Amino acid sequence: MLAANDDFFAPKENLVRASKPVFREGEYTDRGKWMDGWETRRRRTAGHDWCLIRLGLPGLLRGVVVDTAFFRGNYPDACALETCEAPSDSSPAELESASWNEVLPRSALRGDCENPFEVRASRRATHARFHIFPDGGVARLRIYGLVAPDPRTLSRPESIDLAAVEHGGMVLAASDMFFGNRHSLILPGAPLGMHDGWETRRRRGPGHDWAVLRLAGKGRVSRIEVDTRFFKGNAPGSCSVEGLAAPELQEGELPSSTAPWNEILTKSPLEPDSVRVFDREVSPVEPITHARLNIFPDGGVARLRLWGRLQPTGA
Repeated sequence: MLAANDDFFAPKENLVRASKPVFREGEYTDRGKWMDGWETRRRRTAGHDWCLIRLGLPGLLRGVVVDTAFFRGNYPDACALETCEAPSDSSPAELESASWNEVLPRSALRGDCENPFEVRASRRATHARFHIFPDGGVARLRIYGLVAPDPRTLSRPESIDLAAVEHGGMVLAASDMFFGNRHSLILPGAPLGMHDGWETRRRRGPGHDWAVLRLAGKGRVSRIEVDTRFFKGNAPGSCSVEGLAAPELQEGELPSSTAPWNEILTKSPLEPDSVRVFDREVSPVEPITHARLNIFPDGGVARLRLWGRLQPTGA
C-alpha cells in the first residue's frame, strides 16, 4: 500500500492483509469502532476516496474481489479500479503523471459480502488505484491475474527458477490439497509456517500425490530444491520429478493423461523440516515446458524450486 487520501477510522494496509477479515464485538479505538479493513471518514464535500497500491507482481488482470465483510451501514455505494505500468520504486507523486487505464468501471457494491468482478485487461500492470464512492469501508481487496514478468529477466543467460510465480510459472493442478494450497509451492521467499505450503490429506489407499506445473518457458532443469520446512511429522517420505515438452498447450491447459513424461529426478528420500537440494541427481533431459512433482505417499511440501536456463525464443 503506497497511499490513501484518507484512512481515518481504519488503515489502508488492512486491505491487502492475507488473513480473512474478523469482527471484534465491543472494541473501539479513540476514533471509533475498530474495523478490520480500510475505512474513511464520512465525506461532507464533493469527490470520493481512493488508495494507491503497488501490485505484488506485474501482470494482466483477470478478476477483482472487493470484500466488504462486517461493513453493513458504512460500506461504499460503488467502486472502480485503474492500473498503470511504472517502475516498482515509483513514488505516489510520480504515479500521478502515469498513464492510467480503467479496468473496472464504476460498479455497485453490496455490504458485508464478497463482491467479485471479472476483468479482461490487455495492458501489463504494476500499480493499481482503487476508488470508492463516495466514502466508507472495505475489508479486503483481491486483485487476480496472470503474471507478466519483465522480459529482460527471462532473457538473462544465468540460471533462474523456472517454476517461480514471479517468472510466470503456474501450478496447474494437484491430486489433493485438503490442508494446503498447491499455489504456495512456487511463491517467492521462504515459507512462513506450515500453513504456507501444499499439503495433502493422509492417503489410506494405493498410489501417491502429485502436482503439475507450467514453467516460465521452455528450459532445461539442472537443479531441484524441495523445501519441507515446518512440515515435521507430515513431510513426504520421498519424491520424484518428471518433465514434459508441450509448448502447444494453451494458457492453463493440462497435459493429457497419455502425455510422454520423462523422469528428471528419480524417486529420492526427503527429510522433514529441511531443504533437500538435488543437482548431480538431475537427469540431463531435453528442455521442458511442464513439470510434475510426485510425493510418496502424501504429506506437505512448502516450496519447489526448479533451477535452469530458458531456451532462447525461436530455438
